[in-house]
Amino acid sequence: MLDPVQAFRPTALQVDLARRIAREILGGTHVTGSHLSEEWLARQYQVSRTPVRAALKLLAMQNLISYKQNSGYYVRELADDARAPEWQSQGLTGDELYRILIEDRANHQLPDSFTDRDLLQRYSVTRSVLAKTLVRLSAEALIEKRKGHGWRFPNSLEDAQARAESFRFRSAVECAGLQEPDFRADPAALGRMRASHLALIEEADPEAMARTFFALNAEFHEMLARFSGNRFVLQTIQQQNQLRRLAIRGTRLQTPRHMASIQEHLQIMQAVAENELEWAAALMRQHLRLDYKATGV
Repeated sequence: MLDPVQAFRPTALQVDLARRIAREILGGTHVTGSHLSEEWLARQYQVSRTPVRAALKLLAMQNLISYKQNSGYYVRELADDARAPEWQSQGLTGDELYRILIEDRANHQLPDSFTDRDLLQRYSVTRSVLAKTLVRLSAEALIEKRKGHGWRFPNSLEDAQARAESFRFRSAVECAGLQEPDFRADPAALGRMRASHLALIEEADPEAMARTFFALNAEFHEMLARFSGNRFVLQTIQQQNQLRRLAIRGTRLQTPRHMASIQEHLQIMQAVAENELEWAAALMRQHLRLDYKATGV
């Protein structure tokens, strides 16, 4: 009889997410009885809800979590010697490997320097997929070739001058994007983003807020860039968000700025909804200035 997990045929990304969530459960990050929100986990890991849903299904198959109808997944009470299961998966795609490499670096699970062989040993990936992904990361200035052999993550936003340049660049591009002639706001997307911001205001746990806010913040800026109708504006903001994610100082805003940033986002979204795009650009410029003043990124 075919094992249900084998019949399910999870992708490498789904297995990687399941392993990460399992480690957090076993490490006490998610305590017995806590609700595992698909939306929150998707933001935490910078992926869509589809692989998160599959990862939760894998965890439920292994009895690490349980499913309640019309309510979702919850952490089960586990034995003291409980361990994360071993899953087999299909190979990673280039997009999956790209996201995982950035996530692992942001969580300090990858060293400053590495070789192709290091990554082949660590991840379920073919040489061709790895090579294409490394070229993509290099083209986006997220990694660079070492002299002689291997790759390294540059400390691009650890340098004060680079952070100042990044702030001025983002300010110019994001404010201009709001005033592009093809700018078109999506009311449904605005509504979902506003609801997510309002829900985060209610978060009582500062650590949970810090983990969620960075992903939501990146999602907010990319949404507005997408509205611009200019593919180069969107590509620029996505690249800047990845650089900020890789920077140690850029992974978390200081807690006192969370609430202020959320309110500033809501004001910008209101101006966009009312088609007051010059005002939205002015609010964005002020928002970026205050973030840079507070955090340097």
